[in-house]
Amino acid sequence: MSEQTETRGTRRVVVVGAGMAGVQTAVVLREKGFSGPVTLIGAEPHQPYDRPPLSKAVLLGKAEGSAFDVDFEALGIELQLGREVLGVRPGDHELDTATGPVPYDVLVLATGAEPIRLPGAEGVPGVHLLRTLDDAERLRPVLARQHDIVVVGAGWIGAEFATAAREAGCAVTVVEAADRPLAGALPAEVAAPMAAWYANSGAVLRTHARVERVEDGTVVLDDGSRVSAGAVVVGIGARPATAWLKDSGIELGTYGEVVADDHLRTSAPDVHAVGDCASFPSGRYGERLLVHHWDNALQGPRTVAANIIGESPEPYDPVPYFWSEQFGRFVQYAGHHASADTTVWRGDPTGAAWSVCWLREGRLVALLAVGRPRDLAQGRRLIEAGTAMDPELLADPSRPLKSATA
Repeated sequence: MSEQTETRGTRRVVVVGAGMAGVQTAVVLREKGFSGPVTLIGAEPHQPYDRPPLSKAVLLGKAEGSAFDVDFEALGIELQLGREVLGVRPGDHELDTATGPVPYDVLVLATGAEPIRLPGAEGVPGVHLLRTLDDAERLRPVLARQHDIVVVGAGWIGAEFATAAREAGCAVTVVEAADRPLAGALPAEVAAPMAAWYANSGAVLRTHARVERVEDGTVVLDDGSRVSAGAVVVGIGARPATAWLKDSGIELGTYGEVVADDHLRTSAPDVHAVGDCASFPSGRYGERLLVHHWDNALQGPRTVAANIIGESPEPYDPVPYFWSEQFGRFVQYAGHHASADTTVWRGDPTGAAWSVCWLREGRLVALLAVGRPRDLAQGRRLIEAGTAMDPELLADPSRPLKSATA
């Protein structure tokens, strides 16, 4: 019997991935009254944990871990930790794992993303990633010993790690192949002011700098220059953790992500996908979105759980949101600016607090706020509502965003 014709019953739900998206899916199923068996499979041996604190409190030794405050036993959620999933056979409704097959009636893919590795650096002593609790625990003593650190990549994770390393008293050099920080995330004129944050914090930012190779204790750049490195931290992006789905017949997209529909269902029957590993079509933005951020992993499970229990949820079309704490600044972003036709600045980007608003046909589609959380909160609601804005009023940073409507 398919999940469409049965609402509660005793169907077995198996969730692959024990990060935020997977845990939330299991928890929301129980909140919505699903009484069938729920199994959560995680590749790591640790209790399921939250990732944002890894680059902050856990890394600096201010917290031992970031385990979710969830009583899985009380909720009747079976945890299978330290179990690697190798493949899935949708026709048989079975997963293949290193320790044997796992049958399912409904499957949720929530395997997240994995960091892109620096070519040629695998196995070189002192080269680190920062994605898992084990990664953070390996890096904690590196910071405590105040090594000279080279960070490869000036994206969000690179900036957050550089911030923590400076706070720990390390000498930090950040090397970035592009001409500016956050080159893949923000337009040049918006990212440019952020370059000064590095120098102001005492970190060195080297742009147009490609890594040729990593030797023990040294990073060699493609111009022949050498940078001393007691440790190297690689933050050059992430890709969906979906290699194990290659022969499954489940449709994968341009970036290797699971292609989900507007209800987060995959091309295979009874298989859903949520979080960093999946893209979804956005009616609001008129394109398919692949969102590698915590809020997406928090929100998507409500749609998945509603589908599983037979509700008819609204199409999944959130306003993407994320935040970053770097160099003493709280940076927030909401929306998706790719299709914008107008950019409006609020405040001086050389100052401590400013925002950038992106409009399309007079309506707010995205907003970046640096030290202006009220702008972000109001802007997010205006994006959701599709409210028409007055660009002249919007450019006045003393005016509340919500009163800058057309």
